[in-house]
Amino acid sequence: MAFMTWNHLRRYACWCLCLLCAAGKAQPKGESIVRITNPGPVAFANAVVEIPWATVRAAYPQADTAQLRVIHLATGKEVPCQWERMGGKTVQNLLVQVSVGAGETLQLALRRGKPTKITPLTYARYVPERFDDFAWENDRIAFRIYGAALGSRSDNAYGTDVWSKRTRQLILNKWYRQNDYHKDNGEGLDYYKVGLTLGAGDMGVFLGDSIGYIHNYRSWEILDNGPLRSTFRVKYDPYPFGGITVTMTKTISIDAGSQLSRTQVEVVHTAAGLLPVVAGITLREEPGVLLLDEQKGILGYWEPRHGNDGTLGIGCVFPAAPVSMRRQYGHGLTKLGVRSGDSVVYYTGAAWDKAGIITTGEAWFEYLQQFATGLKNPLTVRVVK
Repeated sequence: MAFMTWNHLRRYACWCLCLLCAAGKAQPKGESIVRITNPGPVAFANAVVEIPWATVRAAYPQADTAQLRVIHLATGKEVPCQWERMGGKTVQNLLVQVSVGAGETLQLALRRGKPTKITPLTYARYVPERFDDFAWENDRIAFRIYGAALGSRSDNAYGTDVWSKRTRQLILNKWYRQNDYHKDNGEGLDYYKVGLTLGAGDMGVFLGDSIGYIHNYRSWEILDNGPLRSTFRVKYDPYPFGGITVTMTKTISIDAGSQLSRTQVEVVHTAAGLLPVVAGITLREEPGVLLLDEQKGILGYWEPRHGNDGTLGIGCVFPAAPVSMRRQYGHGLTKLGVRSGDSVVYYTGAAWDKAGIITTGEAWFEYLQQFATGLKNPLTVRVVK
């Protein structure tokens, strides 16, 4: 065996060190990396992030829904995920739930393996046993709207209802089955009054300087149903307003961890040009606090306390800010215009002080402000091989 000179030993040592460094930095075989960056000044806590499935498959061809685990590289823990199909048979997006601080980037590994089943955090369903209600919820809050079967009754309602909950558990089926949800049995209750109003952020037509209500939905379709996002679509019959006929279709999504639902309203009408519409929040007779931030597109309301039931905050966020807002006809209103066949997208929701997460009007308005800031500075996603 030949002896190595000092120079030979030094070169050999450097060569070995380079190999070790390369091995330390190399991406493990059989995985791809997802980099999620937060470019804005607001942290995203437990946010549901969309990763296009086509992008995942391009970087990680072996990915399939039965054998794909998403791992947080910094912690080594599996990340909750969902395959979003948006009403079709083909996966459109891989949804993951992560937290990303302001200005930070996190890395996720896509690895082959059976994903861990997670407890559903969102849910939506048609409720035929209660006059065609349609209800949806997440681990924070719950809502419902009213179907055609309620339209001929004296207790009919038009707008969006809020169910206040103080549990992270899903409660819709349980509360409907018990049929005692107007009393707080420890998990929350429904004390929000809707009636013939827009309720908590519904939309109506605004012709002749008055609110025209679209009344009750006629048909429904669930597009996705948890565990991280539930999406459904409801359609309304054509409704005449003077000489103008208006038809609306609403697609509503709720994400785990959010106080707000995303609402997309497609409007078909016979008006020339833009049809004036309003999205609004019904106001109580007792003094509350109303926020009309036209520049940032935030309509917020901290209701007066409702006895022992507590206090609700109701809010809407409009990405297409600036917008026109006003207090009128017992509502806080945001006025918009829409061409026939186009859609209006906004976010609407609520928070209950007894849930212990958002307990003051100031905290509610701050939540809405941060939500609006997050919409203007969305997370960016990059998948690398």
